[in-house]
Amino acid sequence: MVLRALMLHLIVLLIQASAVAQTPFEDKTFDENIQTVRLFPASADVSSQTNPPVISLNAPAPLVLTFDDIAYEADLYSAKIIHCNVDWTPSRLREADYLSQFNEFNVNEYEYGINTRIPYIHYTFLLPRVTKTGNYIVKVYRGRNESNTVITRRFMVFQNQVNIGASVVPPSNTADRQSSQQIDVVVNYSNRELLDPTNNTKIVIRQNQRWDQAIYGLKPTFIREDLRQIDYRLFDGSNTFQAGNEFRFVDLRYVRTRGRNIASVKMEEDVVFAEAGVDESRKGQGYLEYLDLNGQFVIMNVERQNHHLESEYILVTFHLKSPELPQPPYILGALTQWGASPDAQMAYDRQKQHYQATLFLKQGWYDYQFGLKSADGWNTEPFEGSHFQTENEYEIFFYYRDMGSRYDELIGYTVLNPNKRRF
Repeated sequence: MVLRALMLHLIVLLIQASAVAQTPFEDKTFDENIQTVRLFPASADVSSQTNPPVISLNAPAPLVLTFDDIAYEADLYSAKIIHCNVDWTPSRLREADYLSQFNEFNVNEYEYGINTRIPYIHYTFLLPRVTKTGNYIVKVYRGRNESNTVITRRFMVFQNQVNIGASVVPPSNTADRQSSQQIDVVVNYSNRELLDPTNNTKIVIRQNQRWDQAIYGLKPTFIREDLRQIDYRLFDGSNTFQAGNEFRFVDLRYVRTRGRNIASVKMEEDVVFAEAGVDESRKGQGYLEYLDLNGQFVIMNVERQNHHLESEYILVTFHLKSPELPQPPYILGALTQWGASPDAQMAYDRQKQHYQATLFLKQGWYDYQFGLKSADGWNTEPFEGSHFQTENEYEIFFYYRDMGSRYDELIGYTVLNPNKRRF
């Protein structure tokens, strides 16, 4: 009986361990002292900060991870690369299958902030090259202790072996045509042998670098073996996104004067405070075209020379004029990890009759919107409206798992932005 009880206990532990091991990875920051985490293709161009962390297998420049530690003294950080399946669970590849070196890297490039009110250390880590395509996680942890993880970030490595054609078309459902955008995709695989493409391929579409509303699981509407072509032209709305609206923004590139949409800036001895202008709902208003960053942000400082080391951290309070609602709105955008940050939730001020929330932000230019939580994710339409003319960025990822393979290859990637207007 004792042996049987021990065996049952062992089985339960194994099942629990397996469940934990298969938990999908997400973009997370686990330590409140770690701020301004960015992962993008390395470039001297400031605008590269807004580019997605997607890179070709043979790209000349690597991806770069940067972050700040709000501290007086530098700490020892290590990084690890993890290969993942399409659903962001760990793949069955061994580390030696996708890396040519030992999978623990020192994050030893760092610099101290210069003459800033809040002290910080700025870290830079160039990601190592991998030998397989697919989804990856870079995990950063303190010292050599993986259980003390401070950052996880997703990135993708592709090798274009198929040709992807994509277009934004009016939604099949006529009721959505004024507020939504449908993405039709055609994949030509004449340059790559695909066995059983119906079951062995997967396509993922995301809007504005957001994983929280990415579309998975689309089934081909037609496969032309003679043309070696796969069509995704669905009529059930499953390939349709809410178009939304152009993003609001605050200009925090200055601390000695007010940037655009900043009502006031107050510089104390040990901190800088800023008040954003009072925003109002745009629902029911006509579409207005202007430049935005599609929800991203860039670190910039026009008053000093070094963007990353001389920029101040600012406590910025956002305001939304609104009657009290049954549930609180959230600030959405890369600045709050699309609502995942605890500070994203707004609180109601009955005296002022508006919602407000304060974010801790480094000097730069920040896009944002307001939204409510719903069963289907974030709903921005009550505050922002939704217009089919809105400029959005779409990425299409095409994966293939060969017969007997242990991982999902990313054999096709393209960016669709037919009306790109950037800051």
